Amino acid sequence: MDIEQFRQAGYATVDAICDYYASIDSRPVKAEVQPGFLIESLPPSAPARGESMQHILADFQSLILPGITHWQHGKFFAYFPANSTFESMLGDLLATSVSNPGFNWVCSPACTELEQCVVDWTARMLGLDDVFLTSSKRGGGIIMNSASESALTAAMAARERSLRWLSQEGGSSEAGSVPGSDIPLDCRQQSSQKLVMYGSTQTHSLGAKAAKLLGLQFRAVAVSAADDYALRGAPLRDAIETDVAQGMIPFFVIATIGTTSSGAVDHIAEIGEVLRAYPTAFLHVDAAWAGVALALPDQRKNLRLDQVNQYANSFCTNAHKWGLTAFDCSLCYIRDRRDFTDAFDVTPHFLRSKEGDSGTVIDYRNWQIALGRRFRSLKLWFVLRSYGTDGFKKHLSNGIELCGRLEGLVRESSNFEIVTPRSLALLVIRLKPQSEVPVFDEELNLLNQRLSGVLNARSDVFLTETMLHSTESDIRCLRIALGGARTTWRDVEEVWEVIETEGNRIVETWREDGV
Repeated sequence: MDIEQFRQAGYATVDAICDYYASIDSRPVKAEVQPGFLIESLPPSAPARGESMQHILADFQSLILPGITHWQHGKFFAYFPANSTFESMLGDLLATSVSNPGFNWVCSPACTELEQCVVDWTARMLGLDDVFLTSSKRGGGIIMNSASESALTAAMAARERSLRWLSQEGGSSEAGSVPGSDIPLDCRQQSSQKLVMYGSTQTHSLGAKAAKLLGLQFRAVAVSAADDYALRGAPLRDAIETDVAQGMIPFFVIATIGTTSSGAVDHIAEIGEVLRAYPTAFLHVDAAWAGVALALPDQRKNLRLDQVNQYANSFCTNAHKWGLTAFDCSLCYIRDRRDFTDAFDVTPHFLRSKEGDSGTVIDYRNWQIALGRRFRSLKLWFVLRSYGTDGFKKHLSNGIELCGRLEGLVRESSNFEIVTPRSLALLVIRLKPQSEVPVFDEELNLLNQRLSGVLNARSDVFLTETMLHSTESDIRCLRIALGGARTTWRDVEEVWEVIETEGNRIVETWREDGV
């Protein structure tokens, strides 16, 4: 393809994207296909001769689009929003046009320096302490692919930080070490398997996965429904003290702002105070979904911003969820950048540069697990400049306002209840029929399982269920996650009508026949 052919194909592709968004509301939310549909439609091998772009684009329409679940649809209320905007798409296109692996400043200086600027723009917009600014030259931010990568990266940095402290306190003198590390091998071998990671029973699975990848233990501390499923300091202290008594070493705690199941906000100050007694411990705050709402000053107290600024060693939020920026764009901030560089700076001669050796630039490869990295900052730059902070905040406020209005509709229903306090643009509900005799959670869970199955069989709405585990009970419920850039009040009303109608049918059958 030459330049002119690319120009023509590019025009056709943009037209196709525009047509897609112009018609997205008329499409089903969920893909109406069966497993294997695409595999059976494609040849077993790539073509020997190149095909025309016109043919390829036509196949995208006929083969690929039918198998796409439309996350940008106004009635997509599953998981969390994964906003994509035209500004973000254009930024991504331009980033691809100057594709490079970006591991050193010298690879393409603009890639590194634009990232430094936009992570600081975002930090200021969110109200993060100046220590988290890259310009502080103490901490700083980096854009990763997901909150899972951010958590794993922070956990690896925390492990090295903990082992380094243990080696210094223990007076280890063995000279041998892993290349790129100053931690003696005897300390690494003796202490590594004693390290324990902590979260709650509501912590995202990224915590358990990080522990699994590191070959370490993950302790899920139970939460209480009375605390709205948020992690408190006292049960964490009990868990740590039990482990320490058995010779284990606390090294990493994940606190969450906006848990996946219910949007709970952990008590960060309580957790931070517990960790003061353990110099090996590192506090990572996972705010993957809810963190962008810190841009709204009226939400900062509920989201415990002051506590984050005082206690967090690292903080993560995703611009690619509620933040108008297409996947992937996860912002990870660190209080002390040496925690990253001490863990990940392994520099063979061929990666050295005079700028890096002088310490005048950041080489982001030393802040992450991988060597290469995408030019993710460009799309976020496009979004922040096009929307401005005012437009960004307006988008967030709209999702919160729609969810508040939905809460009013649910409260008017005789067969549904709100399970946990509304969290920003997330509402957690369950089917709970009015009854003269008590209906216990076990029976309610069966009713809500049935409702979820009925809703999942439809393609015109998409919601996800969850199970809220607590010290009191296990509750099956339905999550309604708003925040889509194209969601309107009419979308919300129509989805609620589907939920309520299906729920009422299930209740009617239950009253007649029993579960």
